[in-house]
Amino acid sequence: MSSLSVETRLTGARIFTVAIIGNPNSGKTTLFNALTGLRQKVGNYPGVTVERKEGRVTLEDGTQLVLFDLPGLYSLTPHSPDELIAREVLLGLRADTPPPDVVLNVVDASNLERNLYLTSQLLDLGVPVVIALTMTDMVRKEGKQLDTDALERATGVPVVAVVAAKKEGLPQLLEALKQSAGMPAPSLAWEVPEEIRQGISGLQEALQQEHALDARKAFAEAVTLLMQESDLVPMEKMRPSVRQRIRSTREQLANEGIDFATQVIEARYRWIAGVCDKVLLVPKSVAQHSPLSFNERIDKVLMHPFWGYVIFFGLMAVVFQLIFALGQAPADAIKDGIAKLGSLLTRYVPAGDLRDLLNDGVLGGVGTTLSFLPQILLLFFFISLLEDTGYMARAAFLMDRLMSRVGLHGKSFIPLLSSFACAIPGILATRTIGDRKARLITILVAPLMSCSARLPVYLLMTSAFIPNRRVFGIGSVTLLTLPAATFIALYFLGMAAAFGMAWLFHKTLLKGVSPTFLMELPPYRLPSVKAAVIQMVERAGLFVRRAGTVILSVAIVVWFLSSYPKYPHLTPDQALQKSYLGQLGRLIEPTIRPLGFNWKMGAGIVSSFIAREVFVSTMGTIYNVADTDSRAGQADLGKRMQADIDPATGQHVFTPLVAVCLMIYYVLAMQCMSTVAVVRKETNGWKWPLFQIAYMTALAWIVTFAVYHVGLLFDWGMH
Repeated sequence: MSSLSVETRLTGARIFTVAIIGNPNSGKTTLFNALTGLRQKVGNYPGVTVERKEGRVTLEDGTQLVLFDLPGLYSLTPHSPDELIAREVLLGLRADTPPPDVVLNVVDASNLERNLYLTSQLLDLGVPVVIALTMTDMVRKEGKQLDTDALERATGVPVVAVVAAKKEGLPQLLEALKQSAGMPAPSLAWEVPEEIRQGISGLQEALQQEHALDARKAFAEAVTLLMQESDLVPMEKMRPSVRQRIRSTREQLANEGIDFATQVIEARYRWIAGVCDKVLLVPKSVAQHSPLSFNERIDKVLMHPFWGYVIFFGLMAVVFQLIFALGQAPADAIKDGIAKLGSLLTRYVPAGDLRDLLNDGVLGGVGTTLSFLPQILLLFFFISLLEDTGYMARAAFLMDRLMSRVGLHGKSFIPLLSSFACAIPGILATRTIGDRKARLITILVAPLMSCSARLPVYLLMTSAFIPNRRVFGIGSVTLLTLPAATFIALYFLGMAAAFGMAWLFHKTLLKGVSPTFLMELPPYRLPSVKAAVIQMVERAGLFVRRAGTVILSVAIVVWFLSSYPKYPHLTPDQALQKSYLGQLGRLIEPTIRPLGFNWKMGAGIVSSFIAREVFVSTMGTIYNVADTDSRAGQADLGKRMQADIDPATGQHVFTPLVAVCLMIYYVLAMQCMSTVAVVRKETNGWKWPLFQIAYMTALAWIVTFAVYHVGLLFDWGMH
């Protein structure tokens, strides 16, 4: 019995589960946010990094709708983890998600033909469906008319036009969902071709008998299994008789020269064409005179072979400049709060290991990392706004032009774009790439894209060591400062390294021909600030949870290693050098000294292999342990690092040149244990993850060495 059914029995309230599904860029997430607001729970489906979003809506009569926002997809035939999870949820095959009482299908009216392909698959399942029609205003702007009543008759399910940003149509949509839950299933939409009818019926019967599926779900599953080309639906989960039926049906169709997938796709599109003819009315004046649309006029500028890149780089510069301009005040406020909390601990907690742990380990480590939360959230906020407008898809298209020249597969842009947030979902997204060599190249270079875990390292170094000088401006208005320019350079260094290594692998280890890739660009639309804020709040929760688990655990371990064994007769800095952490740092120091790094940085590099952002907490702990006069954030970490003097040379340990070299090292090195584990799983062995660690470490060492020694030669940033 599901948790929802238990809750219904205990409270007496009617609770229906709603699965929200639609194409990417159809307005699905905006609608989900408009319906649920901040009443959301966000996590990952167990075993994968695919995001799981759940929200609740309570209607006036007490009825509760539990909404699950499924990943955006074009088809239920699984070719990626997203499509597999959506299929399993809709079929009721996941123990962590109750089967839906009703499916909310979000359909983009401006791309009706493409969106209805997924609708036809949902109608196969035999579950109640409600269609939420979005982008109807764009249809009207194009001079066309859309008959929602005709769409209801053609599909056999309720259709509600909505404008989520303005809350239009939402009450009617919620009522339609409540009324449809538990109602009879809609009829099958498309007509099954005679050539494949018998093959589907035979497998359908086997699935009903052996796996206890009802007739409609068995039909949908039979069609999927016969179309399935990837291994995402493991055959070993099927009973032997079902596996035999699948093999024999495929062989029979092949012997008769029948392409099953083509037959199904063409049949669905025949139904879709008939629906569009009845539903979408295009006046003769519009059909005869079709000037460039609003989207096409903007695309001529934003996707220009030259100006497109100029605008892209300019937008990124504005985003990073705003991050620094708007994020500094709240970051300083968090630092002040941590300093005050440290003062209270020093005043009221007796001296000893507990106070040292709380001050140096918890506040010095975790607190320092949390102080960069405002800038990280601003980055996610602005990226969310750009995605919402439809611009990020254009940026991906621009990058695709470059990727094709270095031998990357066209489908690689999605994994690489995902890797800016985290390399793990980016690597998992490579499953959509059919060519083995192209997929492997993408996996090998994905970690070079600067993920969000590197942000605290970049922010610490730039705020402490990169002077806030003006780089570009108009009159007295500064448009770009040196820290923002440094940030941009780091991101593009990662991209250049990824493209360069992809070209090298494509020409040497993994020679092959990259097939072409077609992508559909979403229409431009006004962004939803509320949706961006909701996503920002979600990211804040994830970052804080990570700070409270992984980073806290590492900070405590680092505190212990840097505090023991005890040497009461030595100065704090001398005792730190003789601690377990100091001994480890001294051991690896000869390998990193040519890069300008000392043993403290070496300790940070080693600890951050667990997670890159741990470097910041490690530095915070080390400098708190070494500085008993400015405990737990009472002196800013950046200032303590600026004041650190090497007793052997009398020179500053950290300089702007060393800070730049450290950031370059983190751009290029493989400092993430979780990513290594995912690569091992995706490549079925240790060969490629070990190769990846080796080449990225070597690349990081060589490039950092070159930058450091050229910098010394020209006396760059030594003061």
